[in-house]
Amino acid sequence: MPDWVEGQLFFYADSPARRIMDLFSTKWSSMVLHALYHWPEGRARTGALQRSLQGISKKMLFQTLKELEQRGLIARHVYDVIPPKVDYRLTALGLTFAEPIEKMYQWGVEHQAALDEMEAIYQASRAQE
Repeated sequence: MPDWVEGQLFFYADSPARRIMDLFSTKWSSMVLHALYHWPEGRARTGALQRSLQGISKKMLFQTLKELEQRGLIARHVYDVIPPKVDYRLTALGLTFAEPIEKMYQWGVEHQAALDEMEAIYQASRAQE
């Protein structure tokens, strides 16, 4: 929760809000979690994830996967086969984080007109600059 000090609102570096937003510092994090949440059997290979996330580069995907793995939100499984096979899946912790992301994404599906309006307002303000 934010703290109020002398009538001013502060979000300290260790506040829950700041810690949550840090997880969104990589724009692709929530999309990777969203994709894994919906993937059949809850796991996906790197190439399949990249194909499903239009616009993500291979480098950015690997960086995002590494960060999510370091945070304990996803697990990387390497199969002992040739050629090498790797897949990623949500951990139990990742599942608890993905569930509220799903609510946010569902809001977007249900409120596409609001998203269109926000984009139109944004584009109009940029055109005036």
